[in-house]
Amino acid sequence: MWNQSRGSAGARTLVDMLTQNGVPMSRYRAGRLMKHLNLSSCQPGKHQYKNARQEHTCLPNLLGRQFAIPKPDQVWCGDITYLWAGNRWCYLAVVMDLFARRVIGWSLSANADTALISSALRMAYEVRGQPTGKLLG
Repeated sequence: MWNQSRGSAGARTLVDMLTQNGVPMSRYRAGRLMKHLNLSSCQPGKHQYKNARQEHTCLPNLLGRQFAIPKPDQVWCGDITYLWAGNRWCYLAVVMDLFARRVIGWSLSANADTALISSALRMAYEVRGQPTGKLLG
């Protein structure tokens, strides 16, 4: 069962899995058995960006936290986040229309690079019928 979880199951999870399969066991016994078999739960570590503490002083804040947009397709915003998928980190880039507060483009990749961002922007551009004169905040 520990192999089925790809090494991520701890004693409590293993007890739940064993109980579902008709093998009742306490979590303390499961912990002792894991220790005896030299098994330990591997959880992903905290993800850290390389230059997350730097502020962009050369780029002006054109939006000025004015999020009440009167019409659709005037202001788009975007963000990148990371997700643990399988056994590695993946990056998700999202483009959202601030008027509708809906995702209009997204992209998923193993690398946080310009290809990820341009793919999300391309999807938003095509979904919205190739609009012109937009502000991406």
